[in-house]
Amino acid sequence: MDAAARKKLVKRLLEQAGTTYAEDAGIRLADKPMPLFQLLTLCMLSSKPIDASIAVEAARELFRAGLRTPKAVLDADRAEMIRAFGRAHYVRYDESSATRLTDISKSVVDEHGGDLRNLDGTEDHDATALTRSLKGFKGIGDTGADIFLREVQDTWTWIRPYFDARASSTARKLGLPSASDELAALAPRKCAKLAGALVKVSLDDDLRNAVMARE
Repeated sequence: MDAAARKKLVKRLLEQAGTTYAEDAGIRLADKPMPLFQLLTLCMLSSKPIDASIAVEAARELFRAGLRTPKAVLDADRAEMIRAFGRAHYVRYDESSATRLTDISKSVVDEHGGDLRNLDGTEDHDATALTRSLKGFKGIGDTGADIFLREVQDTWTWIRPYFDARASSTARKLGLPSASDELAALAPRKCAKLAGALVKVSLDDDLRNAVMARE
């Protein structure tokens, strides 16, 4: 695929699938405590073996219920969280996710002063230390850490470019470069959107076919 064709394909990706999962969940991502905590919540929910759209809707329901900060979660009635999960049909993992969200909130407050900008690695821009710190939260493993870094990279630009294995593999299958720096060059300042689009395409054959359709 030549350079012109790559640019056209990336344009279609961004047009048809170029919203991040954070945006889908109603998170206005910024370098502030509340949206960063909301992103961490979404990452925990998305780490379960469940449809991404259900995880996103579960996050939206939690946020609609006012559970946007660790303090709000810790002050909330557990039944309120369970009802929010039920409204999103996130029922198989509602009890365990309520427990993990509470545990995460307590850790954010007790260990990081309620602010994820205090995570290890943020001050000296060390992505490896940040990944290790993220995986210290219950319910956040490799998948959750990948999602967080992928989504936050256009806010914490020192992480950029960050294309995890799923995004890179999908890029290669579509005929795009799989190297992060080459992908980033195709979507300057929109790496999170491009990475999100690649992940969405990997999960939805109809979307993939629409993106790959020739104009």
